[in-house]
Amino acid sequence: MLQFYYTRVSNNARRVWVALLEKQLEFESVLMNLDGDQFQEDFLKLNPFHHIPVIVDNGFRVFESLAILDYLEAKYPDLPLLPTDAQNMATVRMVELIMINEFQPATIALLRQSIDIPVEPQQLDKSKKQIDTVLRFLSDLLIKNGPYLMGQQLTLADIVAGTAIPNLPVLGMPLDDYPTIQQWCDRLQERDSWQQTTPSSEELEQAKAKIKAIVQNR
Repeated sequence: MLQFYYTRVSNNARRVWVALLEKQLEFESVLMNLDGDQFQEDFLKLNPFHHIPVIVDNGFRVFESLAILDYLEAKYPDLPLLPTDAQNMATVRMVELIMINEFQPATIALLRQSIDIPVEPQQLDKSKKQIDTVLRFLSDLLIKNGPYLMGQQLTLADIVAGTAIPNLPVLGMPLDDYPTIQQWCDRLQERDSWQQTTPSSEELEQAKAKIKAIVQNR
């Protein structure tokens, strides 16, 4: 059976978790404690870079969340999450890469501020502007396509973006100015896969406390 190594507060792991549930695949969950499990010898044999998530499918291991999503689509084509039309596929890929390359780095300043780590005002303003650009790009897709980013069908674009953006209010950036995004987040939260994988507020606060301790001890 497919094994899925994850932690509940990782967006990278959660996007894979949601995909596994949406594709209705059977898998064994292996919960990792980030206090050191990721540095254990057995896990380093699976991923020498000690990152989560990892899947192992009949002895074949895959790490890096986007690579895992591609593997699941290719290996298990039923209940597809990736369009076959060239333009739509390219748009999904754009959303995935925008979330990785533009959105994720911009949230670092917000995270630092949320755990009371000093952030230069210019850096915080720059990060918020970058996130605003991402949210407006996604809003335009939703207005054009709706109810999901690519239309009627949930895709990997929704999964990669929709497991990260709802965390913005926790980081101090409400979605009040982005009603289309908020409605989309609410729509996603109605899905069983989101309800199963959404970390509790207590889990998020515990994760933030751990991150703060790590940063302060460096």
